Amino acid sequence: MTFTLYPAIDLKDGACVRLLRGEMDAATVFNTDPADQAAAFARMGFTHLHVVDLNGAFAGAPVNRAAVEGILKATSAPVQLGGGIRTRAQIDAWLEAGISRVILGTIALRDPELVKTAARALPGRIVVGIDAKDGMVAVEGWAETSDMKATDLAKAFEGCGVAAIVATDIGRDGLKTGVNVPFTAELAHAVSIPVIASGGVRDVNDIRALKASGAPIAGSILGRALYDGDIVASEAIGAAG
Repeated sequence: MTFTLYPAIDLKDGACVRLLRGEMDAATVFNTDPADQAAAFARMGFTHLHVVDLNGAFAGAPVNRAAVEGILKATSAPVQLGGGIRTRAQIDAWLEAGISRVILGTIALRDPELVKTAARALPGRIVVGIDAKDGMVAVEGWAETSDMKATDLAKAFEGCGVAAIVATDIGRDGLKTGVNVPFTAELAHAVSIPVIASGGVRDVNDIRALKASGAPIAGSILGRALYDGDIVASEAIGAAG
């Protein structure tokens, strides 16, 4: 299985930021020009982008559309986008705007049939975002923890055309404490859908650990460690290959 790296561009109030454990008031601004950041990642050799509309995740509707459109103009890399996408109309609008894949998180728990219907109609274009705290699914921009296990939610989307699952351990997100390999591996073993690791990646050894886990993990999202320089792009790409 190909292991794909996804540098993250998290959008808050039009700027590229990183949060700690998903807390909006714990945001560090890394670039006030998200389009410039997207172009920089392309120059580093990354072939894909992971973009999140943080304001949208809390608002339940897209907020940073102008910034996303700027990113799309700045790079030819496939962009997967999440954050506040809750309706079929929003899904279609983003795909028509040039987004390669939309990530559905809260709505995957609240209205799984909408996600399944979209995945069947749009094969390869729908990604399910499963954000977990102690193994339980968190929603509404991580503000609420549900009573559903992450593995159970993942299994609900077998066989309907979902392109991937982005699995985030929110207890580690932005902290650079190391990716949760057991959690990611458990999810990857539980379903046939490709699983992408997210949250806590601190250095290139995390990429190696995910690949060495024995689980069919399809890739990893790179966040704060990449921005802080703890991960060198060329080394990460080499480890992923």
